[in-house]
Amino acid sequence: MRIAIAAVGRMKNGPERELVARYLERASGTGKPLALTGFDVFEMSESRAGSAASRKAEEAKAIRAALPDGLLVTLDERGKSITSDAFATQLGRWRDDGRAAIGFVIGGADGIDPDLVRQADLSISFSPMVWPHQLVRIMLAEQLYRATTILSGHPYHRGD
Repeated sequence: MRIAIAAVGRMKNGPERELVARYLERASGTGKPLALTGFDVFEMSESRAGSAASRKAEEAKAIRAALPDGLLVTLDERGKSITSDAFATQLGRWRDDGRAAIGFVIGGADGIDPDLVRQADLSISFSPMVWPHQLVRIMLAEQLYRATTILSGHPYHRGD
């Protein structure tokens, strides 16, 4: 199953970008034997439309165009809070069901278009707090790596 991340906003070169790359490289290495591949990041510029609703709609169109056809997961503070184990289990279930791809969406400053959130197969929250997209990208990359280690039985994850 191919995994992709669509993120509104571009990360500058620096420690945040390096950390995302490190986690996704690790996820790719541990994910390959599990038939989890890709771990690509597609960055898109924030819309310059006049209203927040218009910006979110334009960004949603760009997100859809960037992601492969498949499952859609949005990251939203109003989404479902799940454990790392549950996240890994869900990824494994989707893979075992023969799903070809999954796209994770990190919205811009205005959030994610409500229509895109409604279309999502899952909407998850890392916290009810709002986080900068750079930190969300780091957290998602780490959780993808953690999921591959959980699914492979690697000792990285030591949670209950």
